Amino acid sequence: MQRIESLENVETKPVWSVKVFAKRHHLTDIDEARLLQLFGPFATASELLYNAPREPRWR
Repeated sequence: MQRIESLENVETKPVWSVKVFAKRHHLTDIDEARLLQLFGPFATASELLYNAPREPRWR
């Protein structure tokens, strides 16, 4: 256990709603359900980006 005296220098991470993320990134209902099952209703941006399916961009 660690006691924190001051919260001035604590880094915060952006947390997103999984449903909003899925809507913004045009994910299917199946992919949204998978992310909800993995993380629950909220997750950090990096977790969502690493676990979101992405189609390859061909030239």
